[in-house]
Amino acid sequence: MNKTLKYVLIGAGAAVGIAAAGAIYLAATFDPNDYKEQIIRAVKESKQRNLRLDGNITLSFFPNIGANVGKVSLSEFNSEKQFAAIDSARVSLALLPLLSGQAVVNEVAVSGLQAVLVKRKDGTTNIDDLLGVEDKKAGTPETDGEKTDSKQPVLLDIAAVSIEKTSLTYRDEGAGAQYTIKDLSLHTGRIANGVPSKINLSAGVQANQPRLDISTQLKTTLIFDLDKQLYHLEGLDLQAGGTALDISNLRLKVNGDVNADLSAQAFGAKKFTLSANGVKGKDNFEVILDAPVLSLAKDKYSGDKLTLNAKLDGASGNITAAMSLPGVEGDAKSFKVGALTLDLDMKQPEQAFKVRLTSPLSGNVEAQQFKLSNLVLALNATGDRLPGKSVNSEMKGDVQVDAKKQTVQANLAGGLLQSQVKARVGVKGFAEPAISFDVDIDQFDADLYLPEKSSGEAKAASSKSAEAEQPLDLSALRKLNLDGSLRIGSLKAANVKSSNVRLDIKARNGQVNVAPLSANLYQGSMNGNLSVNAAPATPVIAINQNLSGVNIAALTRDAANFDTLEGRGNIGMNLTMQGNTVGAMKKALNGSMSLNLADGAIKGINIAKSLREFGKGGVSRTQGANREEKTDFSELKATFKVNNGVAHNDDLSLKSPLLRLTGNGDINIGNDSMNYVAKATLAKTLEGQGGKNAVGGITVPVRVSGPFADLKYTLDFGAMVSEVAKEKVKTKLQDQLKEGLKGLFR
Repeated sequence: MNKTLKYVLIGAGAAVGIAAAGAIYLAATFDPNDYKEQIIRAVKESKQRNLRLDGNITLSFFPNIGANVGKVSLSEFNSEKQFAAIDSARVSLALLPLLSGQAVVNEVAVSGLQAVLVKRKDGTTNIDDLLGVEDKKAGTPETDGEKTDSKQPVLLDIAAVSIEKTSLTYRDEGAGAQYTIKDLSLHTGRIANGVPSKINLSAGVQANQPRLDISTQLKTTLIFDLDKQLYHLEGLDLQAGGTALDISNLRLKVNGDVNADLSAQAFGAKKFTLSANGVKGKDNFEVILDAPVLSLAKDKYSGDKLTLNAKLDGASGNITAAMSLPGVEGDAKSFKVGALTLDLDMKQPEQAFKVRLTSPLSGNVEAQQFKLSNLVLALNATGDRLPGKSVNSEMKGDVQVDAKKQTVQANLAGGLLQSQVKARVGVKGFAEPAISFDVDIDQFDADLYLPEKSSGEAKAASSKSAEAEQPLDLSALRKLNLDGSLRIGSLKAANVKSSNVRLDIKARNGQVNVAPLSANLYQGSMNGNLSVNAAPATPVIAINQNLSGVNIAALTRDAANFDTLEGRGNIGMNLTMQGNTVGAMKKALNGSMSLNLADGAIKGINIAKSLREFGKGGVSRTQGANREEKTDFSELKATFKVNNGVAHNDDLSLKSPLLRLTGNGDINIGNDSMNYVAKATLAKTLEGQGGKNAVGGITVPVRVSGPFADLKYTLDFGAMVSEVAKEKVKTKLQDQLKEGLKGLFR
């Protein structure tokens, strides 16, 4: 037995020695460069391509079988145009494993590879001839012959891979797209089953569809098992930067561990983070995806925790969003998330908002149906202009989305700002949404969220001309498709207080109709409608409103800070206006108005008192409004015709026990001024308003003129004196006539 083994070893050694000696002899005597012409000619004849071998070709046979070539290029099919070129390439196989029927790649090194792959408009490529596409279509023995499964597997064991200065281009002539990988550099350690291999990859990527110009660098450790088709990336570190789409200064980072089981079609990730930041337009943005545990297997997927963070910075502030998806389970058809969480943080120079949305999420991907079954929406707002500098709200409900039918249904209830809200909202169509709604709000104070105007700002605003006004932008109404009802228990807006407010709103193609527009306000009620037509370039607004039993003093004081009239009664308005600014609309006001008040007063002047003071002398007198004085009335009626912002009246009728007042004139709404003449007829005695005087029964013209903020009252005592003089002459003649008659009959 020992002799047999001895002879076997001797024989094997001799065989190896002979093989080594033959390899040494072959390496010393064989020069592949002598066969360049034959190789070039063979390629030309078989492939109709021009091969250039400008560099040396060297072969090695021991201890590794390898080849080293330099300066090689290959032309396009039947063309002198270059298809691919390489500066140098080196490949070697381990010799000893070959003796046992196994091919072990020892080394791969490539430098300066340049290649262009073209897909033509007819679908063919410029490498079809190299791949033997035509031969396969014709039915070669490789496709029609018997398949053999007895091939000896290649044992992949590469000591190192080195690729440098490589550029690869793909051009799709039909789509007009081009993609280029430039300056590709790849360096690895040993690559073999179960052996951790260091990977260091860098490259630039350019494209025109979509526009890309980025550079990338990848570092990781690769562990794989080819037999089981298992792959593991440990310590993945990918960084990229450049320009993508309209995003400049893009920076992308990927870190984590990734597992893949191709035999089971499974994918998994731990400690996985993707982050991106850049500049889009004038705003900076950042996105971070964090997936501590994620797995995909045979169309099924699950995740213990998925988190997405996004940040957008701009001149007006920044927005930060964070979304968490813990407990994700699903397959190709349906999925569910235990508790979706979305956090939104918006900061502006003067205020900040934090919004949190939480809800279980379920859906059917195939049916494109999704549901937030137990939605909680919380809002926290802070800012100097907010009531108490802070507002907290929370609403609960559910939301259902049917993407195929393009519908959304939402039911929400709870606190919003400082109100309790119940809302049902529906959306149909995503491109041009039709929105339906039914909303109940217990109370809302809109003025708490509007900036306050100082007295200086008010004066500055009143002094501006119409040309300096900012134009009204109603363009958003042109695309609005709305149908719904809004009810508010108590409302304050523009300092006007109302209750039991109801608005039924219909909007489409720029036409907005609010009917009814009703409410209780100032001890009375209002009912009517409002319409806005934003379709034309110059918007048109129409209002038809009737106010019944309203306290006019409280209404005008709150609405316009106009404290000139007291009384309670009815007001009617049927008005239209058009314009691109508020000033223009006031000057284009047309329609009619009516006024019917009882038991009130005109504030700013006491006509009776002014007439008493006439006895002190003077023909006429102009005085400013005196807030402490007023002229009482029991009834006041008037109708107005409004034309181009000017309301004209001819039938003013004011009655009181001591006074009758008629008049006519204009109220210029467009210029906030008036020019009106009222004729006051006093009773025979002025008792009840300060004593007796001889001016009872006389008619006195009273002119009211000037801007609303500084009205002037002019009493025309000259006209009154004429009336008094006539009365005195008449009385004297009557007395003389009486005396003459007495003498006659005596």
